[in-house]
Amino acid sequence: MALTDDQLDRYARHLVLHDVGGPGQRRLLAARVLVVGAGGLGAPVLAYLAAAGIGCLHLVDDDRVDLSNLQRQVLFATDDIGRPKGEVAAERLAALNPDARVVVHERRLTADNAADLVAPVDLVVDGSDTFATRLAVSDACVAAGRPLVSAAIARFEGQVGVFAPALAGPCYRCFVGAVPEGDRDRCAEVGVMGALAGLLGSWAALEAIKWVAGAGEPLLGRLMLVDALTNRTRTVAIAPDPACPACGGQGAARTASP
Repeated sequence: MALTDDQLDRYARHLVLHDVGGPGQRRLLAARVLVVGAGGLGAPVLAYLAAAGIGCLHLVDDDRVDLSNLQRQVLFATDDIGRPKGEVAAERLAALNPDARVVVHERRLTADNAADLVAPVDLVVDGSDTFATRLAVSDACVAAGRPLVSAAIARFEGQVGVFAPALAGPCYRCFVGAVPEGDRDRCAEVGVMGALAGLLGSWAALEAIKWVAGAGEPLLGRLMLVDALTNRTRTVAIAPDPACPACGGQGAARTASP
């Protein structure tokens, strides 16, 4: 697929990157990525994936814009209050980059529909706010063999990692286990710094772009932890769980293989 003159201009800063170049940009334009949630994390993820030229963005979100969202959900404006987030996001992303087609699924992702939502895409980025949703996404990714970029935030802390047990390492369920008792959106209770959502959402988008373009080293089987109050970051490795009911620790053997 040859790039058009407009695309040569639009993606010029990617094209001069040795690790991306023309081949990487063509992979981005051909990619199909599912983004779970258009909230604090999903908003910057969607913006940067669209700007990067991801060819088809599937967005699953059943929420409407609320005034309390605007402190961190940067795709939305005051005039959008009450409108479906998916509808507004599709408008913003089309204006940002017409190369990015947006497919909106105006529903809540559950264990019952996750497989159907994951099946048509090449990669999933999860910015949801409960463990039940995150685990439903992870289990569907394991079953379909899709890589998962997962991010989460609360207060001044955040994390992002990449899970692909079909290649190596654990799945997200290896890390979390079962849905904890009292599972709910912690940000609504304890608060979250808006700019932190931008930081972790951008990092999740970066991991997705690297994966699709084949650039650099992904956070595969690792979790990057951020403490914004103290400006400290650290990266921890997560071991596959041989007893995991989703992946059965399948990534352990692949990790150990030469």
